[in-house]
Amino acid sequence: TKQAEIDRFMVEELDGTQNEWGWCKKKLGANAILGVSLALCRAGAAAKKQPLWQHIADLAGNPTPCLPVPSFNIINGGSHAGNKLAMQEFMILPVGATSFTEAMKIGSEVYHNLKKVIKGRYGLDATAVGDEGGFAPNIQSNGEAIDLIEEAIKAAGYTDKVRLGMDVAASEFYTGAEDARYNLDFKNENAADSEKISADKLQEVYEGFIAKCAGSSKIVSIEDPFDQDDWESWVKITGKVGKDVQIVGDNLTVTNPTRVKKAIEQKACNA
Repeated sequence: TKQAEIDRFMVEELDGTQNEWGWCKKKLGANAILGVSLALCRAGAAAKKQPLWQHIADLAGNPTPCLPVPSFNIINGGSHAGNKLAMQEFMILPVGATSFTEAMKIGSEVYHNLKKVIKGRYGLDATAVGDEGGFAPNIQSNGEAIDLIEEAIKAAGYTDKVRLGMDVAASEFYTGAEDARYNLDFKNENAADSEKISADKLQEVYEGFIAKCAGSSKIVSIEDPFDQDDWESWVKITGKVGKDVQIVGDNLTVTNPTRVKKAIEQKACNA
């Protein structure tokens, strides 16, 4: 199949819309284009009698498949849960696993131990889950979520094999370019002004989390720590902690080649 040619034809010819960041798929919509692209990819794999992952590896020119360390989203907050947590996902990464199978085992065991920890502290009602399957206890602070996870890791017996990650999704609680603050109580219509902090103060929060976990599970990944257009803050945090922590630019880059190029040039993220 002509995967690249047909994908390019859909984006550049059939749709053809552009904005400041390049092809924006405004006419047909990304969902429609992606659906056709996925169907084409599956057809290509079937025609070659290959598993889908192998066909994708071939398309990418990757002759040596390598499974990444899985990230397990085990506590939900932000817009994905009805609790008070501003930050969207708290994750574990089984970096000490010797295989993907072992990593899945470790992740599952920590997840089930986390349910026991939450139930023990707050009761069975607190073990409801958010939109993405992580637990969503109505806890008061983001730091409390980290405490719960560290207790679950210890209970499961994997302190030396598991590290922590966060998907903050800070664009969800950014007050806008004019005010340029981050509202840590954004789900509350009457949030106190003290909950709205500057980017520098938010970076101090992240650095506090990193320091807090330095002697135990360690935070190794922070995704979308600032608004997608707050480039200056991205550059600052990557320069400060990027040596030890992967700063993941998801909303920052949105798989857009122009934004990816800018992020690389400015060293705004490292993952």
